[in-house]
Amino acid sequence: MKLHKQIIFSLFITILFPVVYVAAQNKKGVEFYQIKIYHCKSNEQINLTEQFLKADYVPALHQLKFSKIGVFKPIDNDTSADKRIIVFIPSSSLDNFIFLDEKIAAQTHLTEYDNAAYNNPPYQRIETIILKAFKNNPHFILPSITGTANERVYELRSYEGSTEKLERKKVFMFNEGNEIGIFTRLNFNAVFYAQVIAGSHMPNLMYMTSFNSMKERDEHWKIFGSDPEWKRLSSLPEYQNTVSKHDITLMHATEYSDF
Repeated sequence: MKLHKQIIFSLFITILFPVVYVAAQNKKGVEFYQIKIYHCKSNEQINLTEQFLKADYVPALHQLKFSKIGVFKPIDNDTSADKRIIVFIPSSSLDNFIFLDEKIAAQTHLTEYDNAAYNNPPYQRIETIILKAFKNNPHFILPSITGTANERVYELRSYEGSTEKLERKKVFMFNEGNEIGIFTRLNFNAVFYAQVIAGSHMPNLMYMTSFNSMKERDEHWKIFGSDPEWKRLSSLPEYQNTVSKHDITLMHATEYSDF
């Protein structure tokens, strides 16, 4: 009987432990993000798409248990030919994005957006980017900034690499090189750091920082550029030429953004 109990216990451990272990790993694992960019050419397109996002899209995301949705517009939208609305969606699982568009479509009510004519669309194109959070910053962080809504600045940066190996080195620089630590020490109020795993510009990584005002943003980058630890890190031979192109988008949050 004792031997029989030992065998049952061994089978229990053999079967159950891997399941528990995987569940624990998933619970502690990195998050995934979706960045959806609506490219528009006119204020009319911007207005119609915003009506949809405010009345349908963001509320539908909330109903589907997504939270902390960020919706932004570049500061230079009024003067830009490519006018954009940028939606940031964090998730604990990549699976949550697979059927997201179909679930959203089932809950939409804004017929003017849904039934737009082929020659009068509400946008020029939609760009979707899927990202995986860095291991040293595995979770989205709600920014702790106190500036007024129309003064707060969110900065989205995109760093492309010439090759996958060089892009991996830049990711390594953020993690093991502790570039993230420098940003944290200098109070950049980072929202996320992540590697692009699907998108139109790859290999690539992206991150977002936040500031109370444009003045504060400029002051922070000035301090960062002269920081001794950053100078040491950026001068190391192994991190040279890891970024072939970088894009900077300065944004304000919309009134219906969660942060």
